[in-house]
Amino acid sequence: MFKKKEALKLKSKAKGNILMLERSFNAPRELVFQAYTDAAQLVRWWGPRDWNLTICNVDLRPGGAWQYCLEFKDGQAKSWGKAIYREIAMPDKLVYEDYISDENGVIEANDGLLVTVTFEDVQGKTKLTNRVEFVSSGALKRTVEMGLIQSMDQTWSRLSEHLRSVEA
Repeated sequence: MFKKKEALKLKSKAKGNILMLERSFNAPRELVFQAYTDAAQLVRWWGPRDWNLTICNVDLRPGGAWQYCLEFKDGQAKSWGKAIYREIAMPDKLVYEDYISDENGVIEANDGLLVTVTFEDVQGKTKLTNRVEFVSSGALKRTVEMGLIQSMDQTWSRLSEHLRSVEA
């Protein structure tokens, strides 16, 4: 999936079963928050390069869900997911549980991720921090070995490109 080793634009740190990812964006946090929560925007940037978000339904409220499908560019691979929102504090924070699901939104395993995304205003720019809690340190290690950090780096690079196009 990743052809060459690229310099990452995000910072990452793993300890125990927690993965912290951080990157700054040259856009106001309200705009970054909206890009993270609006289905029409998510389909334009969410996912690593060569993947498209082909299904994206967002019910942005505590207890609501974000159901999505990432599809590889050749159409041969699909990845379904469902996030259930726990907390929404516009434009500061999102907390959700992220699961693998089927196309009907049925959660396939109860070993989801607890994701906390914070949006911090730093002199007109946004510092985005993503704290991901895995069920175990082994689950974190396996996911990182599968390319999660590179995937998120590509996803956030696409977000940066999207934000530039929105502000233009």
